[in-house]
Amino acid sequence: MKKILSSALVAGMILSVGTTQALAIGGPSGAKIDWQIQGKLGAVKLNPYGLAPLTAIIMNNGYVLSNVFVKILPKEDGQIISYKVNDQVLKTYGGIPIFGLYPAYKNKVEVTYTKSAVGSKDETITETYQITTGPVGLTPSGLMMQTGMPFESVEVKKVDKEFSDRLYLINNVPGKMPGRGSQAVWNNPSGGALEWNDSSNAFIVDTKGEIRWYFDSDKILDPGNMYKTGIQMGFRQDIDGALAWGFGQRYVKYDLMGREIFNRQLPLGYNDFSHSLNNAQNGNYLLRVGSSNTKRPDGKNVRTVRDTIVEVDKDGNVVDDWRLYEILDPYRKDVILTLDQGAVCLNIDASKAGQTMSQEELAKLDDSDKFGDIVGTGPGRNWAHVNSVDYDPNDDSIVISSRHQSAMIKIGRDKKVKWIVGAHKGWSDKFKDKLLQPINSKGEKIICEDEYSKCPGYEDDKGGFDWTWTQHTAFIIDSKTNKDILYLAAFDNGDGRGLEQPAIPTMKYSRAVVYKIDQKNMTIEQIWEYGKERGGDWFSAVTSLTEYHDDKDSLLVYSATAGMHIDISKGVTIGDASPELLEFKWGAKEPSVQIKFTGTGIGYQAMPISLEKAFTK
Repeated sequence: MKKILSSALVAGMILSVGTTQALAIGGPSGAKIDWQIQGKLGAVKLNPYGLAPLTAIIMNNGYVLSNVFVKILPKEDGQIISYKVNDQVLKTYGGIPIFGLYPAYKNKVEVTYTKSAVGSKDETITETYQITTGPVGLTPSGLMMQTGMPFESVEVKKVDKEFSDRLYLINNVPGKMPGRGSQAVWNNPSGGALEWNDSSNAFIVDTKGEIRWYFDSDKILDPGNMYKTGIQMGFRQDIDGALAWGFGQRYVKYDLMGREIFNRQLPLGYNDFSHSLNNAQNGNYLLRVGSSNTKRPDGKNVRTVRDTIVEVDKDGNVVDDWRLYEILDPYRKDVILTLDQGAVCLNIDASKAGQTMSQEELAKLDDSDKFGDIVGTGPGRNWAHVNSVDYDPNDDSIVISSRHQSAMIKIGRDKKVKWIVGAHKGWSDKFKDKLLQPINSKGEKIICEDEYSKCPGYEDDKGGFDWTWTQHTAFIIDSKTNKDILYLAAFDNGDGRGLEQPAIPTMKYSRAVVYKIDQKNMTIEQIWEYGKERGGDWFSAVTSLTEYHDDKDSLLVYSATAGMHIDISKGVTIGDASPELLEFKWGAKEPSVQIKFTGTGIGYQAMPISLEKAFTK
């Protein structure tokens, strides 16, 4: 016989939920809500799209909402996250989007809103909701140093008041995925960089060092499917506040709540995305890829490596491409012969630390059928290693950073080189009139030695100028740039500085640097730098970023592999990378923000995140 609950028992169950909550038990008898709700709105839907566990939506419960303001109440001495939500965003989510919850914590969220419904007066309410979250749930990669968290510890050394509201997205690459990475290579045609499939993560921290968001990428990656896996890189926040990035054979866009906007395979003529996605001002995306099939002058068909830029529109149609092996000189070898073979981007090999490739070894490689992600010259090998692309709407051009040419280059829509920032040595006659002349603040020429590969700032501070070496992120400072004058920010990693390896590895140093380029007179002036004074401890052999941000007139710098050194005598790495994030007021010599991470693996890039773009505009 079925047991029937008494009315008194049912009433007791309802009362036990609490005075601020209601639990309606319904069924086919009528239109009722049969889930727990708080306050005067609907249910709290945690992680609404399954990809951003530290987000939620307070459902609108059938009301029309407006004038919404959200405040995530902080832990003791914590950072308040607050933002307005516009009416369009409220309609998109069917309620109030909640961003910035603490993990493994009973969060308190204060919301102010106006609710209206047919036949009732508008009512403006302020109330507090409790939202309990679980711990950070990143899947461990199998590495000894990784715990499932994006870092082991964080040290906030300095945050000036003006920057105390910052939220920073951090994108790191902890390392190889034993047992999880797809083990595949391209072989018809040969070459490419398909095997580049380390683990990666993206998370947001506040200025107290607390994690306030992370992306659960396991839901969109499939390590056993080579078309759905790869290192996640090139994160950019679009004008609508959503994040776009790429991995392997795909590029994607999701908003901060985890809602998918698009998830696309690369156009079939291109492959192996990594490093850089640029959300250009014309509404298109510029992706750094390789060519899926290129016929070399010797008749061999190859997939190329990190030397192609493809432009796609909002619907994924190809608009244009820049095949750099046709535009530049893929056989210029001056930089390649001076690279430290122990640290070629993410390919860290301590057994080759301090070694460089000889002329004989390079010639033997060039004569072989070895193609793929190997340092060498010619299409099908890693001769360019482009790690960033940026768009200049002033003249419809792109600026690229080529690590393996130690050069930052501007190229027009007509595929003609406009200028080259880098040592003059080794460029053919075709490019000699594109090489910029260094000048000082008075407009006087700076004379450099060894075909302009060793400038006065190479060894001391007196000359105030040096080129970048194996640099990352050649980013245009848009608000300070016009058709004649362009400001360019870069992270000068510093390997092979002056086209040579130093006598002692600890003599290497990295810099964040800003240049002023007079595009009419073909001159370049170094107007700001930081890092030389930090010496070898701040040296980042690979990755990293320098980027200007309008909202605070500041430069963000991420020295992403600082602290990682290689003991040449033993052929081992000593000390894990300890990425350091810095933010400077424009022109300042000392940072306003200094945050150091440990236990991350290799850092990649970082940037501020705007909640105004995501929820208010």
